[in-house]
Amino acid sequence: MSGLPSRAPGWQHPLVFAPLPRSFYQPSAAEVAPALLGHWLIRRTAEGCCGGIIVETEAYLVEDPASHGFGGLTARNRAMFGPPGHAYVYLIYGLHYCVNAVCQPAGRAEAVLIRALAPIFGTALMRSRRGPAPANRLTSGPARICQALAIDRELDGVDVCAPDSPLLIAQNPERQAVVAKQGPVQVTPRIGISKAADRPLRFVLAGSPHLSRAIRHG
Repeated sequence: MSGLPSRAPGWQHPLVFAPLPRSFYQPSAAEVAPALLGHWLIRRTAEGCCGGIIVETEAYLVEDPASHGFGGLTARNRAMFGPPGHAYVYLIYGLHYCVNAVCQPAGRAEAVLIRALAPIFGTALMRSRRGPAPANRLTSGPARICQALAIDRELDGVDVCAPDSPLLIAQNPERQAVVAKQGPVQVTPRIGISKAADRPLRFVLAGSPHLSRAIRHG
């Protein structure tokens, strides 16, 4: 696969990406969100393939006032109501897109917001979309991820479990080593929201330099 960097200690770059199975997304988003850390988010376009390792997520749950599904089914949030293992992509502030992985059986309206990636391959392509940015800010936030990976509403509802999908979440066979290297997994309140902001539903690899907001130590 073109665009792969040279192999570095602790990182593996599989040439064939195996999507996580749909059963992975059947539990609550509160369980899926930390389990996604260390796996791959992959985007395929006519320009090439790019992606990175998920290092920050947030869970949005049924009966959660901060969730887009809280007020019921709409044209905007339809993908969030299932089935699981699909993308929910929405526009915020009329400017920026955010991408989520839908969880729970159909009708339950839960999802995991992917907040930050460690950009691993296709970085030249990502930079062509994002412009000049330090490496640790290239995909350090949900809007930056979508801009770098060319994710927009056209991908709303796409199956992230399909091997040939333009957007997929793939199993990282080296996840355990990545989590050990970039961890520990740490839980914090969600950020960037006003409702239910104190709920401990943000999950990060605390040692990653690519987080949307750094974790203070000590």
